[in-house]
Amino acid sequence: MDEQLFFKKLSSLCTLKEIFDFLRSQEVMSDTMASGALQRISEVEVDDNGLKNPEGVLENEVFRALCYQFEFESSKLSNTGLLNALQALIKLRIDPQSTLMASLLSEGEERLGKGQLTVKNLCALGESLLELEGPSCATLEQIVNRIQEKDIEKWSPREMVMVYKMLQVTVREGRQYQGLLTRMNSVTLTLVSQLSPKFTSMILNSLVVLHQTRAVSLVTALCKHSVKHIPYFTGDELVNVLEAFLYFGHREQMFTEALETHVPKSIFTMHPQTVSKVMQYCCRKMILSKPIFDAVAEGFISDADRFTTDQIAGYIIPFGTLNYQPPSASSLFRKLETVLHTRLNHFQPHSLLNLLHSCVLIQRYPVNFLPKIFSPCFLQQLQAQPPGLDRTVTSQLTQLFLTVTLECPFYEGPKLLPKYQVKAFLMPYSSLDVHLLKRVKTGLLYLLKKRIYFATEVSTPYFYIVDIEIKLDEEGFVLPAAQCEEVHRRIALCVDGQNRFCVNSHNLLGEEAIKQRHLQLLGYEVVQIPFFEIESLQNVRKMAEYLHKKIFPRTPGLSC
Repeated sequence: MDEQLFFKKLSSLCTLKEIFDFLRSQEVMSDTMASGALQRISEVEVDDNGLKNPEGVLENEVFRALCYQFEFESSKLSNTGLLNALQALIKLRIDPQSTLMASLLSEGEERLGKGQLTVKNLCALGESLLELEGPSCATLEQIVNRIQEKDIEKWSPREMVMVYKMLQVTVREGRQYQGLLTRMNSVTLTLVSQLSPKFTSMILNSLVVLHQTRAVSLVTALCKHSVKHIPYFTGDELVNVLEAFLYFGHREQMFTEALETHVPKSIFTMHPQTVSKVMQYCCRKMILSKPIFDAVAEGFISDADRFTTDQIAGYIIPFGTLNYQPPSASSLFRKLETVLHTRLNHFQPHSLLNLLHSCVLIQRYPVNFLPKIFSPCFLQQLQAQPPGLDRTVTSQLTQLFLTVTLECPFYEGPKLLPKYQVKAFLMPYSSLDVHLLKRVKTGLLYLLKKRIYFATEVSTPYFYIVDIEIKLDEEGFVLPAAQCEEVHRRIALCVDGQNRFCVNSHNLLGEEAIKQRHLQLLGYEVVQIPFFEIESLQNVRKMAEYLHKKIFPRTPGLSC
């Protein structure tokens, strides 16, 4: 039978009986056809648990006849027939120590030594050796050395992907092939437009594993190319792409827009791990995408009972970090409370703390679960697991404690002991924009005439640092910043640069929102100075006029 017709018929057969009956009807088969038959048997008969029907395969006379041909005629096989058969037999769990496998491996390694294998052959042999012997296999280095001799510009996209996969393992083992990688990266850039969703994802994953941070042009091209593939990526492939975006610090507006189209349509069929990675991407990039977040909330309400604890945290934490409550917030947090009641003890300590802390950022108070958080036993568990009780963790604990003190006066459970409290919160997303602060200080100096009337970066007894503090007496006159007596009002100016907001948004991040909320509850008059209100002010006088209206709205304007 013609090979093309043979393979077309073979691919249509779905049971072991059909395949063996078909093979019996063939009087003559080439080694390529025979290895293809073994591959089809492995596709039909092997699942995640191994070989479904070992006796039905291994004892069948047709199967044994095929194996006999490969065992005793290995030197006469084509490269494709030899290596395809080897891969199929490995998948069928044939004993690596058997004479059949030894014969095929020996023949493959002999041809490797003679330089008779193509790039595709070399990769196939490498995959087989990885499966049999693992990454420490000495022959892998010989294979990569042979690959380096080949003309990269003639490789197909599939061959390029296979070599990247091979290098993922060999470089991990401490062998360096950066020269080869640099040449591959350059050629791959010319192939990007031809790459399928699968190959795009696989190459991005390889670039991450191989730490190719200098391949900026290739990474950028792959990230842009991935936009059109979003509806067609599998869950694992999309996770690889998102991890690459995060690793290389890349952000693509069109990619986010494609996710905004895809996720709401697919939320009930996407794997929870994939959704968690989408949320991690949005959270780390500070992208508040309401279409994505609203869909994720609906997915959580519907399916949270089947999520792992890490997935639960992955779904919920970004809502707090980015300070967003979806339209379904009541149902969302009611569902979260139900899940926590049934599975509280299943959470890892740091994951649980991160989850509950994110809730208070958006005024969702987990008072029923705080006795556990503040208990000595739980604090010991936090200390025992990395990162232990570092400053980030103690800041979260202290902010939880301050939240229940200020916002939940009815809470009567255990308190956080002073030894676990920080003196000042660590707020990683809300660092002060020094250039913006300088502009505001210049405007204040013009307005108040003397530098003594305001203080910057003021530590408070309440763990927060105030960007700028102005003190007033009972009649509303400004007092020197160093004066402590007769202070009737304290004004806290929050100089909010772009880093305190979600990307391309006027939505404050959660940690800055809770800070301003708490400062108000502690008696400060909070005045927000957001970057988008002052970036167009062109001179110091306009800045001073703006500050006057914001800080002293009831007093006459500047007269000079």
